[in-house]
Amino acid sequence: MSPLFPDDEPAAFAPPPGPGPDAPLAERRRPHRLADYAGQPHLLGPQGVLTRYLAAGRLPSLLLWGPPGVGKTTLALLLASELKQPFAALSAINAGVKDVREVIERAKRQRGTVLFIDEIHRFSKAQQDALLGAVENGTITLIGATTENPSFEVIPALLSRCQVYVLEPLGPDTLRDIIAKALAEDPALSQIKVKLKEDHALLALSGGDARKLLNLLEIVVQSTPPDKKGVVTVTDAVVQQVAQRPLARYDKGGEMHYDVISAFIKSIRGSDPNAALYYLAVMLEGGEDVKFIARRMLILASEDIGNANPNALLLATSCFQACTVIGLPESDLILSQTVIYLATSEKSNAAYTAIRAAQAEVRARGVHPVPVPLRNAPTRLLKQLGYGKEYEYSHNGAGNFAAQEFLPDALRGTAYYEPGQNAAEQRIREKLRGWWGEKYGY
Repeated sequence: MSPLFPDDEPAAFAPPPGPGPDAPLAERRRPHRLADYAGQPHLLGPQGVLTRYLAAGRLPSLLLWGPPGVGKTTLALLLASELKQPFAALSAINAGVKDVREVIERAKRQRGTVLFIDEIHRFSKAQQDALLGAVENGTITLIGATTENPSFEVIPALLSRCQVYVLEPLGPDTLRDIIAKALAEDPALSQIKVKLKEDHALLALSGGDARKLLNLLEIVVQSTPPDKKGVVTVTDAVVQQVAQRPLARYDKGGEMHYDVISAFIKSIRGSDPNAALYYLAVMLEGGEDVKFIARRMLILASEDIGNANPNALLLATSCFQACTVIGLPESDLILSQTVIYLATSEKSNAAYTAIRAAQAEVRARGVHPVPVPLRNAPTRLLKQLGYGKEYEYSHNGAGNFAAQEFLPDALRGTAYYEPGQNAAEQRIREKLRGWWGEKYGY
């Protein structure tokens, strides 16, 4: 995807040329007006946030995060079209820092240029850094599209300058409407008499992806012989036969997604590697994002294992990094190893309950003053006020420990951390008791 600027000056938005008759149905059905855009009512409905921006005649820099086939690229094109702003587009797959800088230089001649970057999560840190100044000073309005969580894939400085909007998988009603309009309005399909007897397989195999849905519909209609009356009848069996795929019970965009990941986590927490491996297989066969699975295990390693086995977090971190680099199919082995390790590890939720208790304290009673001996004293006045004066440097004490008060006065003796009932944390309990005696009840 190259910049849509001419060689000399940035131009007002002009939509890309329409697809030819031989283009896939998904390309032929790409909407050219925002009114024809399907789905995302939370963004484009009467009270949608993007609707309000358009009514005001401006857009902030934003990131569109969602699964494939929900209309991220189309939405970016339509937003720029609605505002009649200069427009450029880059694909992170083949664009480099040089391309980004060229677009920015051209945009300086006409501020307010919309720069769309598809798959922005593939941009390196240097490429993302190159965008910062232009986004911050308004030279460009950035619209980035990504299938990956921006919190993990976009540098914090750029993320802080953009609004993040989530595009949801398309629901059954929206998908059915897309099918009906394609059959009625597409110049090729509308010439064929189609009876849509069943649509469950079409919807299930598409997984909320409109591109996949339309291309599968076209293949099914074109490859199914008509009956004696010239009618092509679409059934679940016909769709499965053409797609050469059985109906998957796992829908990564639907309720099953949440049910299976819940069962997966609870199986690891419950120390059942066999059940955990089964649910892992369900997710992998259903096309779940391996990084999503690995991230959930990262959380579990602290929430459910913690200091009962600190190596669990290290292995889960390595698993996430390896899955990020390797991807499928080989990541299934790394996930399997990590699942077995976590499921068979000692368990403790002490770290989870400790931070939740501390957070509840802060929310309920606010922030108490830091004890004076612990306060920083960078100026002469603060030193004169006694800041830091009575602090005892712990390394000067026996065993690198000096008994003193660290909590605010109102919280003296409050214990948030309760070591778990496992060998590792029992050793931690003994250390704490040796240092603090009965102060915290250890």
